[in-house]
Amino acid sequence: MSDITTIQVKKPALEKLKEIKQYPRQTYSDLILELARIYKACKMKNQYDEFLHKIQQEKMTELWDNKEDEAWENA
Repeated sequence: MSDITTIQVKKPALEKLKEIKQYPRQTYSDLILELARIYKACKMKNQYDEFLHKIQQEKMTELWDNKEDEAWENA
């Protein structure tokens, strides 16, 4: 059994793949693997950024929503 398959892509998708090749003889298989690696890395970074934002949001709420600050505003 062969490790090679055939996939169908529409011509506009093929043209985009041709545009982003890193070098002329790069195979589409290598290009797709590189795109998958980049996508996975970006997804992980986005999850990390969302995690940090959530933590920061809780801390900022803790810092800004307190009685001492409200007392100063009304002084």
